[in-house]
Amino acid sequence: MTNVTPFPVNGAGQVGFDRLELQRIMDLYGRMVSAGHWRDYAMDMGREAAIFSAFRRSAERPEYRIEKRPALRHRQGMWALVGENGQVLKRGQELQGVLAPVERKLLRIVEN
Repeated sequence: MTNVTPFPVNGAGQVGFDRLELQRIMDLYGRMVSAGHWRDYAMDMGREAAIFSAFRRSAERPEYRIEKRPALRHRQGMWALVGENGQVLKRGQELQGVLAPVERKLLRIVEN
């Protein structure tokens, strides 16, 4: 009973979203749900990337994936918006610029 075993740290080297990034993503997700366009989401946090996937229906492929890859920070930008077919729709240094195409789509949904 005198042996103290340290708690294992499985998250070492894991990429994640910080509070402000996740708040911005969840704000967009909430507005898309309110508009009736998205119904489910998933998050994947790995060693190379953190990925937020938004689904129209949970049984389909994600309509959009928002990827954060810090290794690409100095090259193409660490943020990427990936479409349903796996094509990169937007890439950049700032999350706000990468989310702009989805924000414009939301405006069109609300106008109709």
